[in-house]
Amino acid sequence: MVQRVAIIGAGSSGLASIKCCLDEGLEPTCFEQSHDIGGLWRFTEAGRICVYRSVITNTSKEMMCFSDFPFPEDFPNYMNHSRLLEYFRMYAKHFGLLRYIRFKTTVQSIRKRPDFSTTGQWDVVTETDGTVESAVFDAVMVCSGHYAEPHLPLDSFPGIENHFRGQYLHSWEYKDSASFQGKRVLVLGVGNSGGDIAVEISRVAAQVFLSTRSGTWVISRISDHGFPVDMMLTTRFHNCLENFLPSALMRWLRLKKFNTWFDHANYGLIPQKRCFLCFLCKSPVSFGE
Repeated sequence: MVQRVAIIGAGSSGLASIKCCLDEGLEPTCFEQSHDIGGLWRFTEAGRICVYRSVITNTSKEMMCFSDFPFPEDFPNYMNHSRLLEYFRMYAKHFGLLRYIRFKTTVQSIRKRPDFSTTGQWDVVTETDGTVESAVFDAVMVCSGHYAEPHLPLDSFPGIENHFRGQYLHSWEYKDSASFQGKRVLVLGVGNSGGDIAVEISRVAAQVFLSTRSGTWVISRISDHGFPVDMMLTTRFHNCLENFLPSALMRWLRLKKFNTWFDHANYGLIPQKRCFLCFLCKSPVSFGE
């Protein structure tokens, strides 16, 4: 018998999971809570989690495409959300994935069946337009991502809920800079989202502070010769350098390279852990224009 697979979410991972199941002769059913594909990359003004209006990918199209479906040549190296969503639509249409997706369907529960130890099967309960259904699947792939819920550590800011008179929000809620006109803003965290939002808000706010606990390396998306930096650095040649050159020399070379744009020490941005593993690094790397 063909094994049935439940896939939760029709974002980038969900679409790829449908395709892989079909390649393996499985029978996928994808449940998508909204009315369309795209997940985070389908921008909406309100009502669901998504990227902010101005977001640009920090991974080039050469490095982020599906291996069996390259981006069109006329697409830019780094894209906004609308172009990436267009690519997902092309991918889904090319491989005929849409007919395996049940839109406007919420997964209410996923539980092991009583005979799970022998069958490995799952009971999946869904709701569509008020109608609740239960189905049995041989496997479940959860593709809803790890950005679905914001984490606001308000306990770390005593009094913020009762005494702070300003607005506080998670980047999850940020759409654009319009509501920050003329305000003094503190952005906590200097990862990619924090850096993007701080720069964008600085164009309209009275003043913006960018706070970082451990520092970061800020590098350009573009390499010295105009090619995407991730495409130039993620190569077999660089991997060989990592394996054969002394670690002290590699650290010196990276520090010299990372400080070409500006001296991170002057801004207090050198990561405290001083990890230099570039794109696979444990210290954050933020990308500039």
